[in-house]
Amino acid sequence: MMRYTLVSEMRQCIDEMEQRLGELTAVLEALPLLAARVFTLPGVKKGDEQRPLDTIPVHPYSGTTARRLALEHLKLLFMQQQSESLSTRSAVRLPGALFFQADKACLSALQDQTGEINRLKQHLERLITRDSGLPSEARFPFVHQHFPGLITLNAYRSVTLEPAPASVHFGWANKHIIKKVTRDDICQQLEKSLKAGRARAPWTREQWAEKVSQELETLLSLPADAPLKIKRPVKVQPIARLREEGSRKQRQLPCPTPLLFCSESRRIPVTGELNDYDQNSITHRHKPAARAMTLLIPRLWLWLDPQADARSV
Repeated sequence: MMRYTLVSEMRQCIDEMEQRLGELTAVLEALPLLAARVFTLPGVKKGDEQRPLDTIPVHPYSGTTARRLALEHLKLLFMQQQSESLSTRSAVRLPGALFFQADKACLSALQDQTGEINRLKQHLERLITRDSGLPSEARFPFVHQHFPGLITLNAYRSVTLEPAPASVHFGWANKHIIKKVTRDDICQQLEKSLKAGRARAPWTREQWAEKVSQELETLLSLPADAPLKIKRPVKVQPIARLREEGSRKQRQLPCPTPLLFCSESRRIPVTGELNDYDQNSITHRHKPAARAMTLLIPRLWLWLDPQADARSV
């Protein structure tokens, strides 16, 4: 049961987040900038959220222009701040890195600020995904009824601020999320969807109910211990590869938003480029043979894996 104070708690959390982000970006604006590099990516139009991308053109910016774009991006929580034609279901991404000169005391204060911002982001995500008690398909209309234009993925996304490494290079990650599930868990999910009585475009409420009922019937025809998996592709993501001074190992971080680095010296880390993404140019060092699985419910990315041991599900 959703508590009646939930919407006011969300509003308070968003207001405080906006205030804290404004304070952080004001401090960063005043710090000595050693270097900045960001890469703009095309926005996702409404209705194109699930369209697979074979290519992504990248436009690089550096210096004070990159800093301006990065600080604006950190504060971007609502689509009204951008184009009304872009989707609020997809995050707005701006990979890159900013390097500032700051002593240890300043770095510590900045980490306190980003820590508080990230706490607010985690709190908002809990309010929406857990405390609302809503199934995933009902969260978007609920959030946008009360907070039109909120880009939830941007609001959830944490801010990374660290001491500067020796080098930062950029690339792309393209993978799948695979999760074992039980028949009964998915059945419960579908039953909740039926009880909610909502429609999903382009279907009417009656058509959607019929579609979900057919999916439920398909699942109930399987044994309770049927080996099921959610296997869905994750949209190709920009990543950063960091290497510390004196180390040969690289640490990989997701980089949908600019990473912030501070250094006491004026030494600028080696910084690479983010090249255009082209799926056809990807080479795999080792690509294992795909297992033969049956796609049961395409919209849920639910597969039956007949080669799996049902007891391990």
